[in-house]
Amino acid sequence: MHERQAVIFGLLVAFLVITGIGALAVYTGAVDAPFNKGFTTIQVDGELADVKSPCLPEGTLPVAYADVQVRVFNGTGKGGLGAANQEILTNRGFTVVLLGDLEDTAGKNITQDATQISYGLAGVAQAYTLAAHYPSPILVLDDRADATVDVVLGKNFENLVDEELVGLDGAVPLESRKDCVAVETLTPRAAYVPPVPAADVPAEEVPAEEAPAEG
Repeated sequence: MHERQAVIFGLLVAFLVITGIGALAVYTGAVDAPFNKGFTTIQVDGELADVKSPCLPEGTLPVAYADVQVRVFNGTGKGGLGAANQEILTNRGFTVVLLGDLEDTAGKNITQDATQISYGLAGVAQAYTLAAHYPSPILVLDDRADATVDVVLGKNFENLVDEELVGLDGAVPLESRKDCVAVETLTPRAAYVPPVPAADVPAEEVPAEEAPAEG
């Protein structure tokens, strides 16, 4: 009897030790978990990790949503999110001028971790206005000449900020982000150009993505 109990307790202790080691390995990332790690924070892409946000000129007001022209690109690898964002932004009053997947020069879909908002020197206020509707997007200055802005959905995208929590008032100046820098010190990146030119194509004429399945 005593020997049997000793064996049972020994096996239980060994099982707990192995389970603990496995849990530690999963937690530290040494071993992939056998389930969907939806709670894990996705790291920012290396090329975007050091991107700085521009400081706004004092007194800069939010731009009327209808005057913010947005291109929406889905870089999540999941179908339907671009179309869902287009619908929400349109319902909030933004002007979505283009919808598509993030693609390389060969037209192959690519993904990125971080959600970003890209803008040119003429669209800083527009970028800040749009950024208020997304949780912690990265603002990326590029060399476009117009005031359009891009929202590129990354794999860390979950939902837009609830409209009632956006907190923008057309009569109240926008606040610059913490640790912002003078826009003149930023080096513009090359603006993203879709492989198939789609300039001046109304959003409703762009092939829509499949809507995400319910549930």
